[in-house]
Amino acid sequence: MLQSKKQPSMLTWPIIRKSLAYILSGRLYIKRGHLPPVNHVVPNDFIGVCVASAAEASMDDYVIAQLEALGVKQVRLDFSYGDLESFNARFLQRLIAEKYNVTLHLVQPFAHAKNMESAHELAIWQAFVDAVLARFGASVTRIEIGTTINRKRWAGYTVNGFLRAWEVAFTATQQHNIQLAGPNVTDFEPIYNIGILDLLKAKKQLPAVHTNNLFSERVSEPERFDHRVFKYRWATILKFNLIKKARLLKKISTDFGIKHFISPVAFWAIYRIQRLLPDGEQKQADYAARYLLLNAASGALDQVFWGALICHREGLIDDGLHDAQYPALERVTHYASVDGELKNFWHHASFNAFKTAASMIQGARYQAAISTATGLEIHHFQTAQHDIHALWTINGKVALLQDIYDLADVSQAEAINRDGVRLSTMPEIVNESPIYLLWPKNCLISIKSNLALSKDLAIHAHIQGLQYYPFHQTGWFGMILANSADEAALLGQQLHPDNLKSPQKNNALRHARNAIWALADPRDPLNQVTVKQPVKMYPHKAFLDRFKPSKAKRSWNGAVELLRRGVNTAHPVAFFEQEHDSTLKQNFYICNYVKADCSVGEMFVHFAKENKEFHFTKNNCAISAEDTYAQLASYLHHMHQSGAFFRDLSGGNVLVQQLGNKELYFSLIDTARARFYTHPTPIKYRISDLARICNKLHWAGRERFMGLYLANIGRKLTFKVKLAFYLYDFKVTFKRKFGRKGIKKLMNKFKK
Repeated sequence: MLQSKKQPSMLTWPIIRKSLAYILSGRLYIKRGHLPPVNHVVPNDFIGVCVASAAEASMDDYVIAQLEALGVKQVRLDFSYGDLESFNARFLQRLIAEKYNVTLHLVQPFAHAKNMESAHELAIWQAFVDAVLARFGASVTRIEIGTTINRKRWAGYTVNGFLRAWEVAFTATQQHNIQLAGPNVTDFEPIYNIGILDLLKAKKQLPAVHTNNLFSERVSEPERFDHRVFKYRWATILKFNLIKKARLLKKISTDFGIKHFISPVAFWAIYRIQRLLPDGEQKQADYAARYLLLNAASGALDQVFWGALICHREGLIDDGLHDAQYPALERVTHYASVDGELKNFWHHASFNAFKTAASMIQGARYQAAISTATGLEIHHFQTAQHDIHALWTINGKVALLQDIYDLADVSQAEAINRDGVRLSTMPEIVNESPIYLLWPKNCLISIKSNLALSKDLAIHAHIQGLQYYPFHQTGWFGMILANSADEAALLGQQLHPDNLKSPQKNNALRHARNAIWALADPRDPLNQVTVKQPVKMYPHKAFLDRFKPSKAKRSWNGAVELLRRGVNTAHPVAFFEQEHDSTLKQNFYICNYVKADCSVGEMFVHFAKENKEFHFTKNNCAISAEDTYAQLASYLHHMHQSGAFFRDLSGGNVLVQQLGNKELYFSLIDTARARFYTHPTPIKYRISDLARICNKLHWAGRERFMGLYLANIGRKLTFKVKLAFYLYDFKVTFKRKFGRKGIKKLMNKFKK
């Protein structure tokens, strides 16, 4: 059992009081603490990994081989009651024999930890600690005590219980002259660090090494300011990013006279990433590299560990299992063993990303941050042979290499990607997947001023097999998505904006505010691409749009952001915009032509006439209204869960293809108005989208469709939700009667 009816708590009044006294005295402050300090050395043994083994001795061989492949010698092993007689003792002995530096984390099971105030339980703990130290104490780097003590449902400790357990370990490690580390607080919750260390100081039992599991997982990506410290509105003002949190925890260590600070466990679980982004494995790899680089830049940590080495959720290696087979107790608290069969193991992308970061920065001197905390990260490390720049952006953003360096300097550099592959050609862009540029040591490198992300430009970095190619020609700027430089050149030539002329209404797919037409696809003459150009600007739009990106860029951004979040849309090919265009019409968005059978709008009009089925002429088969509502509700729920607010979700902008008798494929078009969040879309914006798409659907259909949608988020169709639909219906009716279209119809009537 991991829980009891009344959970023990570490957040007691003495803890709160001591922490508040520290914080209110101004000691939890570092001027410009969100920026890394300059000119400090990254330890040679900076990066480590949490390890475990299994009953079969072959698992020991496998883990050792993987550690050798990673090139790290620092490991952390969880060791609990019964492990002296289990495979863990065998594995620990093997690690010692192979000359690994072991942080041995002594874990008390929950049922024992919650009863540490009893003399009987204390005696069991004393015997365990003494036995472990007698057998292995002289051979390990340090002993760590504490298991995510600020998570009461995992750890089990009371304050007094933890202090008693600590006293036993402190006395024993002092006698054996072994480093003691703790208290293993998890996340950034310094009230616990301050309070516990203050209590330990009073007892003259401070650790030699202060430990805190410095996660960034809860803020979605390593560079983000932590909204959970003081909520979203204060996150940017107070600048609690990973650098600042690491530096503040180091300051707490120093203020209590503790020389060393480490992070024993941190990771990104793939399944959590996939709540917003489909590329969970690739994003874990990006985050692993970025997390290690930022912690190295902070200068605050002696060591940082990834945990666990092998696990399908958070490991650098997948064990071939699935979530239902994950242990009942989180591995951040107790990584007890490796599960699964060796034949099913495989490397996540994060394995090579981790390995590459370790090889680049361990033992290097961190020179300075060239750019940081702005969405564009550039960090300068120096080794005995090279000056190394590690570059990346926050998710979905891009910077152009030519806006950072002189091309002459770039030509002298060697480029290595996130996974350690030396690139034969220098990339033109920087995105969320880190790259390393290497120059000979002390090479003079010029950095341009006003470094920043490419303004208002988004990309989806992990579209398999495709790359982004900036387009700069004769006053035009744009971006082309292609599988090679040759294909990009072909697209740039055949679809050059100078050659794109919008057709007359009779030859266009649509011709109103925007002209939309189809052209032969230069990559495959049997296919087509769709081109969109604004051709009519109403005065108020002409004024307001001067403060926005071009419509083509907005369409591109919306499409790539939807794809980045796993939402089907017409696949982007390119966009072009004329620089300094005062007309706002000289811009083109190009995407793959979508071969749709119909739109959701057509289906909803059909169902609104009390039809129970919609017939597709292509396959001469039909789908029921119920199946349509269910599949569309699932698609739109996924869109909103990914953080997308479409803002133009009319029925005509959701195209439908029938893939089988009962399966529909939805695809969004007209993406220029979409907005995106780093969290699921708020409910008020979801309702706004849904009211728009349901405008042509009868109320019986609306209620059924909305019931299916709202069930996904545990809500019901209330009067408040219905009111939003009534208000939108009124708005549409009013615009049709008194808006531009209504007035135009009235004038045409008088003309007749």
